[in-house]
Amino acid sequence: MTAADPRHVPVLGPEAVAMLSPHAGGVYIDATFGAGGYSRAILEVSGTRLIGIDRDRTAIAGGFDLVERSGGRLTLVEDRFSNLAEVCAAQGVEAADGVVMDVGVSSMQLDQAGRGFSFRLDGPLDMRMGQQGPTAADVIAKAGEAELANIIYIFGEERHSRGVARAIIAARKEAPITARLKP
Repeated sequence: MTAADPRHVPVLGPEAVAMLSPHAGGVYIDATFGAGGYSRAILEVSGTRLIGIDRDRTAIAGGFDLVERSGGRLTLVEDRFSNLAEVCAAQGVEAADGVVMDVGVSSMQLDQAGRGFSFRLDGPLDMRMGQQGPTAADVIAKAGEAELANIIYIFGEERHSRGVARAIIAARKEAPITARLKP
């Protein structure tokens, strides 16, 4: 289990796991499983038990090999980390010895054009961590100018959000916006 996943190396991974001080018999939660970087490091400590949570179905599927190699010490759950208490209760865990989270969009999602997060690669405007709910294209197609400006300002931290929203409204009058616009 010592081989790291070449797709993603968590920033400050060794430091974060060291802060957990995993020990045999301990129960740990990787609340943003991703490629399993933290999980791999925690599972290197013999006798640890781990629950990995991710809302990204692709991440969960990518971790099945680690589940097998862990000898039953890793359980993967497709869910949101905001449901951590419910996920733990469903797994019979009342208290954990440690929780690690790496919140935000991962490089794996940015590097896959089809996920719709990339600014470098052409792809659909999806931007969903899970596969439920409206896509970014749906929001752009239906939201009013004020709503778009608020979304862009709050989530994109863009000072010129009103101008961007006006440009989106003008552009969608010309044609539907379904992918990244080419410069």
